[in-house]
Amino acid sequence: MYSVIRYSFYFLVFSLGFAMIRRAVGKTLGFVGYTIQYGCIAHCAFEYIGELVMCSGPSMQPTITNYDVVFSEKLSRHFYRIEKGDIVIAKSPSDPKMNICKRVIGLEGDKVCTSSPSDIFKTHTYVRHVWLEGDDLKNSTDSRSYGPVPYALITGRVCFKLWPLEKCGSLQESPNGRILQDD
Repeated sequence: MYSVIRYSFYFLVFSLGFAMIRRAVGKTLGFVGYTIQYGCIAHCAFEYIGELVMCSGPSMQPTITNYDVVFSEKLSRHFYRIEKGDIVIAKSPSDPKMNICKRVIGLEGDKVCTSSPSDIFKTHTYVRHVWLEGDDLKNSTDSRSYGPVPYALITGRVCFKLWPLEKCGSLQESPNGRILQDD
């Protein structure tokens, strides 16, 4: 009789312990499943819709200054809707690990001025890819240095500035007037 009670007690403890372990494993797997689902949703949102980007460097001043946070949408890139005058985020042609923020001056087939503002004689050329320049021409390493940028290196188009809050909103036109109108 004593051994039956003892085995019944062990069976009860084992059953309760097994149920607790099964419940804990079930909750853990449920949490992991939700984490994977939300991770996939976040990945798709950042890859195909847009992302927040903190810009650094003087090349886009006064439009975008150091530590400004901008929203870069990616649908325009996927649907080939990048236009002259847009500000884009692209992979640097000279260092693929670095992103650059520049203004589109010319698209394929456009005529652009390739000389710096201080040059006496201005040179022009026809673009085969996308011509990118910073708004501050004296402090910008851009297509004047590394040439036209392939469209595939563009990762997104900057829609508006989010930070600092006092400058939040849409971005202004190019302050240097280097975008040539179509003939």
